[in-house]
Amino acid sequence: MKIDSIDHIELYVEDAEGTAGRLCDSFGFAVAGRGGPDTGLHGCRTILLRQREITLLVTEALDPAHRAAEYVRRHGDGVAVIGLAVDDARAAFAAALERGAEPVSPPEESGPEGARVTFASVTGFGDVEHRFASREASDAPFAPGVIDETGDTGATGLLQSVDHIAVCVPAGELAGLVRRYQQVFGFDQIFEERIVVGSQAMDSKVVQSSSGKVTFTILEPDTTRAPGQIDEFVADHDGAGVQHLAFLTADIAAAVRDCTARGVRFLTTPDAYYDALPGRLGSADLPVDTLREFNILADRDSFGEMLQIFTESTHPRRTLFWELIERRGAQTFGSNNIKALYEAVERRRAADQPAGS
Repeated sequence: MKIDSIDHIELYVEDAEGTAGRLCDSFGFAVAGRGGPDTGLHGCRTILLRQREITLLVTEALDPAHRAAEYVRRHGDGVAVIGLAVDDARAAFAAALERGAEPVSPPEESGPEGARVTFASVTGFGDVEHRFASREASDAPFAPGVIDETGDTGATGLLQSVDHIAVCVPAGELAGLVRRYQQVFGFDQIFEERIVVGSQAMDSKVVQSSSGKVTFTILEPDTTRAPGQIDEFVADHDGAGVQHLAFLTADIAAAVRDCTARGVRFLTTPDAYYDALPGRLGSADLPVDTLREFNILADRDSFGEMLQIFTESTHPRRTLFWELIERRGAQTFGSNNIKALYEAVERRRAADQPAGS
């Protein structure tokens, strides 16, 4: 099985129109199509969003028996389907079942000969499924005859593609999920680390397709330490799930400026982080004053520099959020930022303590 790239991401939500509108207003996505009972979808309505290489589906259940309804009841709005582009969805589906995956949806075709699109889904993690997608023509509509497209291709925008998907799993499930991606989907483990933040700790492993275009960062809490953000996600989300999507951009400062003007609220970073940055990182590609102005975090690995920022979560359960990331050669995921940010906060807290306390 050869997985080429992320074909699409589907969110199950309570209000498709509202969620799609916020994604367009906040991040510059364009509505590229719509589907519902009148186009052949059963029990749901879907809005197709695009921006450059990113395709999102926003789906709302109309029938309480639809899978989206149960997903939202259990988890709230969230990422429920990760579409994987393959040469042959039927063959990928058969291979995944042979390697131990459970079927979700058997292969279905849509569209005319020469432009057919085939989808087939298997279990992924938690209640998230992986949908294999293959297209006879590279310029074929997303799902011809099922979603009516508007003609807007979303060809412009500051966000380019999905860089990685961060997944939180309950304690004890990390190693098994990594093996599953290796055995069922043919991924490789490319990175692992243990992150200690004060009295908290978490373990992380990264798996990636052989193409290098599909990457999952999988996080597991250490329950022998104090509860932290991963424990909270698993409890509030009710199990394993997608914590955030990271969107790749070629100009993070411009993207943050644009999204902020659109009303996106990003996490702020204390000045002490930037005061310590030159000593930790050396000279950064972006001036420290620019990083400070936009609250952008900077890190470096042996391949180059990485710049990133996280949004505040607007999810009622404070689970799902978003990341913007610019890679200037770096191939890792900014663990030094977590540690440096924590240390900077602690220094600020200590400085704020009254003398003698």
